[in-house]
Amino acid sequence: MKRFLLISVTTAALCLTSQISWASKAYVTDSFRISLRRGPSIENKILKFLPSGQPVEILESKEGWSRIQVLEQDQDSSSGWVLSRYLITRLPWKDQAMDLSRGTARLTKELGQVKKKLDQKVQREKQLSTEVKQYTEALNKSRYEYDTLKTEAADYLKLKEAYETVQKDIQQLLKEKEELRSSQTRKWFAIGALVLLCGLIIGLLVGRQEKKRKSYY
Repeated sequence: MKRFLLISVTTAALCLTSQISWASKAYVTDSFRISLRRGPSIENKILKFLPSGQPVEILESKEGWSRIQVLEQDQDSSSGWVLSRYLITRLPWKDQAMDLSRGTARLTKELGQVKKKLDQKVQREKQLSTEVKQYTEALNKSRYEYDTLKTEAADYLKLKEAYETVQKDIQQLLKEKEELRSSQTRKWFAIGALVLLCGLIIGLLVGRQEKKRKSYY
């Protein structure tokens, strides 16, 4: 019996504690400011006006009104009552657009870094092209020397080995050049698509915000 009584008291205390400490974060709805009042009715005095996107903490809600704590950066925060329908739990469109703008700026910066690396690879490709040309000339020279000296048995094997080595080097360089070109093409397509997607999302968000603002007029 005592154990059952102890469990009941503990459960009731936990329920009361959860009800007292209940609070959630919200934001003032998009496109216009709202009034913060002393009590939960329009007859109560207006304490201040809260701008769109203002972060608040909901302390309690009843009959279409919510008692909130304004989350200010300074120490002088305010509390009062606002209509619950003017509060939203998602991040305001303006803040989302700002986040996307910062993301686009970051991607633009990264794009610059990728372009720098791409320029370095282009220079490497040019260098490889020069080396391929040099090796081709060396191969032609080796072929000529091979044709000239193949009758000399003493030097024949050495010249053949040099000829085959140069051929392998050329094949390796051509393969590396092709891989670089393919890698550059894929990266440009991916970067372009990512920047275009960010631009479309920002455009949609800004357009939606403008439509909402016009609808309130």
